[in-house]
Amino acid sequence: MTIGNCRFCGDSLQHTFVDLGMSPLSNAFLSKAHLHCAEKFYPLHAYVCQNCFLVQLEQFEPPEHIFKDYAYFSSYSDSWLNHAKAYTDMMIDRFELDQSSQVIEIASNDGYLLQYFQEKGIPILGIEPAANVAQVAEAKGVPTLVKFFNTATAKELVAKGKQADLLLGNNVLAHVPNLNDFIFGMKLLLKESGILTMEFPHLLQLIQQNQFDTIYHEHCSYLSFSTLEKIFSSHQLTLFDVEKLWTHGGSLRIYAKHSSEAVTASDRVIQLKSEELQAGLDQIETYLEFGKKVQLVKRELLTFLIHARDQGRVVVAYGAAAKGNTLLNFCGIRTDFIDYVVDRNPHKQGLFLPGTHIPIYSPDQIRETQPDYLLILPWNFKEEIMQQQSYIREWGGKFVIPIPQLEVIG
Repeated sequence: MTIGNCRFCGDSLQHTFVDLGMSPLSNAFLSKAHLHCAEKFYPLHAYVCQNCFLVQLEQFEPPEHIFKDYAYFSSYSDSWLNHAKAYTDMMIDRFELDQSSQVIEIASNDGYLLQYFQEKGIPILGIEPAANVAQVAEAKGVPTLVKFFNTATAKELVAKGKQADLLLGNNVLAHVPNLNDFIFGMKLLLKESGILTMEFPHLLQLIQQNQFDTIYHEHCSYLSFSTLEKIFSSHQLTLFDVEKLWTHGGSLRIYAKHSSEAVTASDRVIQLKSEELQAGLDQIETYLEFGKKVQLVKRELLTFLIHARDQGRVVVAYGAAAKGNTLLNFCGIRTDFIDYVVDRNPHKQGLFLPGTHIPIYSPDQIRETQPDYLLILPWNFKEEIMQQQSYIREWGGKFVIPIPQLEVIG
């Protein structure tokens, strides 16, 4: 796609949703040896289509570059694992899945979810483009096809007699440069009577909760239910149910079937579409106002950090998360404000954040240095993180939550 046209409907893109300046790829972590090398920065400028209201970024790097050696492993979040297990139990119960069913997950990561279906004896297959992550899944006994999912991949699997009774994908739709090709591929891979579920951050929550830091180059699109319904319908897939989720600051789980299957939309679908209309997601003016709220968040965070430094306080951050890298680069926050960041993922420890060059350590570093403030970058896991790091209160340490507005918790 060129930035001139919508990646779904092809309409020309004329309206800015938010312009976050220049930023490196959010997961392009640096080794110490590369700190003095030039980094690539790209415009982080989101547009909204005035026809279908799809919010989207220009694509600068192919997915093969971004996901070649991926640093995100789903299994390092306990709450996310609990979420995956609860989903598994619910799907098995609701759709009566058993040993004769086939479950296929797109972007299956390190097997964080499929492992629970496997424990129930249900046949599984993961499709994951990052070879280093897929290797971890395979070590767990989760069969994983190392490929990007698209129409061609779907055709290969169908030719081998592989189709899904349950086809799922969590937080993958936003990453897809070619939505039409991807969704048509899902249609091919789904059995005639199969169920498709997808989870993704809800655009309405992004707007209402100032979640601009979920905008980064891995995420090509930002979705409302109403816009996604149009896209699925164009491929003869019907969204018949939806759930609101707590994940990623407010997500949706949509349920789809082939349009040829007789199905009635649930009350939850009707209610959510009404909520989106009431919030103005069918009006271009709603999107054009978002950038003003983003600037307010930036000023609040910088004011706090400047004041903390003036008082001689030490601030460190928790979570070398992609959303954190958007926030830090947009605000121009480096080691002059944040001494270091910690992360449970050993694959990130010893590296440096892209753009800001803030060093990444193990969470053990917090107890050793006893900082005054812990800035939680993956604020969507703030309850889990505050519980894990509650010991900072022993020396009077406090937590700082930047989104949707600055909050300091003692």
